[in-house]
Amino acid sequence: MTIKDFLETINYRITEGSEYCWRCYGETAHTLEYWSGISDGESASIIFDTETQVVYETTVNDYGSENSYRWIHSDYAEANKLECKQRGLRFNEAYDNINFIDLELEEDFLEKARAIINHEEYDIRVSIPLELSDNEVFTLMKLAHERDITLNQFIVELLEEVLNNEGHSVFANSEQNSVDDWELA
Repeated sequence: MTIKDFLETINYRITEGSEYCWRCYGETAHTLEYWSGISDGESASIIFDTETQVVYETTVNDYGSENSYRWIHSDYAEANKLECKQRGLRFNEAYDNINFIDLELEEDFLEKARAIINHEEYDIRVSIPLELSDNEVFTLMKLAHERDITLNQFIVELLEEVLNNEGHSVFANSEQNSVDDWELA
């Protein structure tokens, strides 16, 4: 994620900025924010390093739909969680008992943020990165072809089945607690 990506997404509309007062991102962290000025409107923020230009975190809030999305640089998420705990705050809370929907993919965040800022409809589903071997992709492609649907449609259905069945029928090692440990059977 770059500062330029964020600024382009919010159409360069900055309403305020300041030093970021938490220490989880270091001594040179700064925040820029945009707010539409409407209680059921939208806002967005970015936290970045003024020296290195590393983007630590970006958020966008769609107050009318009560959707709040956040992207945090993976190298700094644990530091943020720790400081939240030290301050007695909930890591997932965006505002007023509305939780953040954390996004892993920068593109997913930017797509949602752009739509929210421009008052357009957007896909509330969360994109997730999948790393599959060539053999797994080929197998999935054959299964999708047999059902006469696209590979993407098949993977979405497969993931929904896994979530609905808690991983029991589709994945090996499903007795483990972490999705990272699941493997295609």
